[in-house]
Amino acid sequence: MSKPQLKIDPERRARLIALHRELNLRMLRKEQAREGGLINFVRYFWDVLEPQTEFVEGEALDAICQHLEAVTFGDINRLLINVPPGFMKSLLTDVFWPAWEWGPMEMPHLRYVAFSYAAGLTERDNGKFRDLITSQKYQELWGDKFKTRKIGEVKITNDKTGSKLATSVGGIGTGERGDRIILDDPHNVKEGESEAVRGETVRWFRESLSNRLNSMEQSAIVVIMQRVHAADVSGTIIENGFADYVHLMIPMEYDAGRHCTTPIWTDWREEDGELAWPERFPTKVVDDLKASLGPYAYAGQYQQAPAPRGGGIFKRDWWQLWESPDDSFPPMEFVLVSADTAYTEKEANDPTGCTVWGLWRDKTGAPRIMLMHAWRKHLEMHGKYEPRLTNETNAEFARRTQGQWGLVEWLAHTCQRYKADRLIIEGKASGLTAAQEIRRLHGTEGWGVQIVQPHGDKVSRAHAVQPVFSQLLVYAPDKEWAETVMSEMESFPKGRYKDLTDSATQAMKFLRDSGMIVHRHEHEYEVTEINRFRGGRTAALYPV
Repeated sequence: MSKPQLKIDPERRARLIALHRELNLRMLRKEQAREGGLINFVRYFWDVLEPQTEFVEGEALDAICQHLEAVTFGDINRLLINVPPGFMKSLLTDVFWPAWEWGPMEMPHLRYVAFSYAAGLTERDNGKFRDLITSQKYQELWGDKFKTRKIGEVKITNDKTGSKLATSVGGIGTGERGDRIILDDPHNVKEGESEAVRGETVRWFRESLSNRLNSMEQSAIVVIMQRVHAADVSGTIIENGFADYVHLMIPMEYDAGRHCTTPIWTDWREEDGELAWPERFPTKVVDDLKASLGPYAYAGQYQQAPAPRGGGIFKRDWWQLWESPDDSFPPMEFVLVSADTAYTEKEANDPTGCTVWGLWRDKTGAPRIMLMHAWRKHLEMHGKYEPRLTNETNAEFARRTQGQWGLVEWLAHTCQRYKADRLIIEGKASGLTAAQEIRRLHGTEGWGVQIVQPHGDKVSRAHAVQPVFSQLLVYAPDKEWAETVMSEMESFPKGRYKDLTDSATQAMKFLRDSGMIVHRHEHEYEVTEINRFRGGRTAALYPV
């Protein structure tokens, strides 16, 4: 007599299989939390702090965790992280990381001092840290490693001499020192606009913060913040020679001209505008943020490229927006490529800035100027893998060097793409060499190369062409690269970069001095007069 066949409901069978897989996954994640890196720890304990919210993966989170791990292992002891709001910077740095070091890394002796612009924020995170390390889930794994002694909102201690103190900028008591100093958003947005308040915070950072380290050599400082002003704490670190800081900078939208590379990481993105965390901040959300915040706040907080609000040489509202359903430009009378090259051929030095301008005239004959393209790149004279070019074409060179073009190739490609009439290059060391090479390699391609010699400093040259912009002659399309140019020019001369501004002012001076930025009848009159009185003095400057 055969045994009866056990009948299992297919739905129940599917549920059992799913449950089995889930149990296996939980065991795996538990093991990863015990033995794996910080990001695995975050995944496993996410539900302790956020039981109603699903954990969202992201390359940006991995990058932050990698750099915090490098601090743990002693590879980095000064770290600056600039990321947009909503990137879990406080949770990762002020909650999960200390709990990971105390538990899985078996370093409960470490002492943390966490600062923010408001004590309430660090006290909030101390509460989350307390909830995490006292949770049953955490205690099951590392409850035998240390015992908490005092648990409060301001300070938490354990029986291994470890502690975690929450305070505000400038609010620490006498004698409190730490192995980890965490500075999480030292400015809020409003205070960042106040020169007095911002300046006081910067002074405290420069003069007092390092005095709170247990060891100047072994203890670490981690600054993690969104940018609120060009002269905020991050700006102070970047611009004033804090060479010992590793700088991790992740803008919401990728900008190739500001590509970030650290000793342990490089930005994975390749295309301008590519999002940093599309799983959490998709295109629709980012577009809504831009619309609600406006260009100033978005540039600083989300792109990590702050610009002062007005008052500079070039005002944002002088630019005219060019809108076209098919992204086309009007037929151009003249196309000009203007390059501000780096002073040396070393990639570590300043980048090269290049802008493309088109001149056309409206129905009345009045001149109009279009910003057609712009780029900023760190470039050597020639491609990285080729010391010297021969007479090969750009295509051949790109194929053989896998697209690693140098300065000469990028400028030539830009002129070819936009059918330039003229390329102008400032006559400094790298510019002279680039101009000579372009003439040698591309001298028969229909566009001329002209070396220009600027007079005066950058600021005076900017003031000289200010009327071209103030008289509303200049247009720009709604593109990220155009936003980069406008933001840089608005912040000039206080902003970090000046190469695109130099390129723009150089172009405007050329167009003006060539007599192109005048009404058609005025231009024709000038040409007639010049032809009539050959040998006479030609006008060098033309009115706008």
